[in-house]
Amino acid sequence: MHPYEIRSRLGSGLLSFPVTHFDASGAFACDSYQEHVDWLSLFGAPVLFAAGGTGEFFSLAPSEIPQIVRAAKDAAGDTAIVSGCGYGTEVAVEIARSVEKAGADGILLLPHYLIEAPQEGLYAHVKRVCQSVGVGVMVYNRDNFVLKPDTLARLCDECPNLIGFKDGTGDIGLVRQITAKIGDRLTYLGGMPTAELFAEAYLGAGFTTYSSAVFNFVPALATEFYKALRAGERSVCERLLNEFFYPFMEIRNRGKGYAVSAVKAGVRLRGFAAGKVRSPLCELTAEEEAMLDKLINGVAEAKAA
Repeated sequence: MHPYEIRSRLGSGLLSFPVTHFDASGAFACDSYQEHVDWLSLFGAPVLFAAGGTGEFFSLAPSEIPQIVRAAKDAAGDTAIVSGCGYGTEVAVEIARSVEKAGADGILLLPHYLIEAPQEGLYAHVKRVCQSVGVGVMVYNRDNFVLKPDTLARLCDECPNLIGFKDGTGDIGLVRQITAKIGDRLTYLGGMPTAELFAEAYLGAGFTTYSSAVFNFVPALATEFYKALRAGERSVCERLLNEFFYPFMEIRNRGKGYAVSAVKAGVRLRGFAAGKVRSPLCELTAEEEAMLDKLINGVAEAKAA
């Protein structure tokens, strides 16, 4: 897929990151994963991100990532697939090339490993990855990887296949400065955990869409919220925030890493054999999983009524 086509796709609707399924031994469970991706593709997401943050990219071996991308491509039909990519520059280039070969329509460049780096180093890192592939690349501002507006502008000038910017910092002042400086050269995506909690603020800052983690297990609800947000139906957004998203946030905030673990638990509760999260993450407690089950069922009952 041409970089400008994936850029257009990214900005055309609600996005999500399927969890990566593992079997009882902890290996990638291809059949279950494809069943889940096939189901998600029915709900209109123009792009799904394979082996992304919610897909436990940080726990995957580089050799597993193209396998996951290939499985997603085979299951997703017309839905475009963007692959996670990251770590240090040499490893990131290796991953980028391998997933392009596996059929990825684009790459999301997650933060490099461990160390803080100056803007010139981040510039060189992103440029190397962009120039190593022909597909579109998105950068993900968060944690130790925060590009400043001037650095991002230089990269836009030098890397035609840099097509997207995703933010996970929550710094609305910074992201508004970026959207004002870069304009429509990039597609802008919200990337905070449980992105619906921040969606209205990001929309006001010039962002088009966001990636929804809960789309993994309540895709119809996630889509309803997105459509209400885009239509300016604030009362609907507030109702869904109070009925589902804030209660989910309370469960998510009970443990470190639950932004992933709670989503994977939700997928299992919807009947998919997603398996457990890999260490260093931990599962929800039985009490917490029961709370999540009650929340999911409550939303389903409300929709039925």
